[in-house]
Amino acid sequence: MKKRTNILWGLAFIVIGIILGLNALEITNINLFFDGWWTLFIIVPCFIDLFNGDDLTSSIIGIIIGTSLLLCCQDVITFELIWQLALPVILILIGFSFIFRNSSFDKALLKKDKKDLVVYCATFGEQNIDLSNEKVKDCNLTAVFGEVNYNIEESKITEDTIIYATAIFGGINITVPKNVKVLVKSIPIFGGVSNKRKNPKDDKAVTIYIKGVSLFGGIDIK
Repeated sequence: MKKRTNILWGLAFIVIGIILGLNALEITNINLFFDGWWTLFIIVPCFIDLFNGDDLTSSIIGIIIGTSLLLCCQDVITFELIWQLALPVILILIGFSFIFRNSSFDKALLKKDKKDLVVYCATFGEQNIDLSNEKVKDCNLTAVFGEVNYNIEESKITEDTIIYATAIFGGINITVPKNVKVLVKSIPIFGGVSNKRKNPKDDKAVTIYIKGVSLFGGIDIK
């Protein structure tokens, strides 16, 4: 799956390079900087993420947002129409997410009691949490115009764990052990979640479930 993603990114850069080259030779006159060209920075990554198979819902939301903004810039639709259609589209996407949701992920969430969550929050500041040699509990990480660094790389993780991560105009960095599995569900709104981990092949490995929301922010898992 990762190889396929790399191929798609490679093809995208090749196409852009060919267009720029042909324009330079005056063979073509393709304007890459059309009205709303910047929306491609939303549409293209979300489209490529569809082939990762991790979280289709967030990728589809990103494509819809990017395409809507592009159509507005091209005067095909108005921002007023987008606001009118926002609620119906959100409800439809929520419905599809229930139908095609990751059952193992959602079953894990249902088994956990949110009352037992440990809460860490950074607002207009930075909070560093290092739980080396400590037992890890389910937690809620929130960064609002700030940064949370959550390090459990050397921690004691004996059972499946859930991490809720919310980054609003801020960033969250999560460092996990190499011998655990990581499953991610995210809702990116002009933000994103980067999972740099490669899960072990051991079926009995402990799983860390990360449910992220990023609004003009970022969540980095490594």
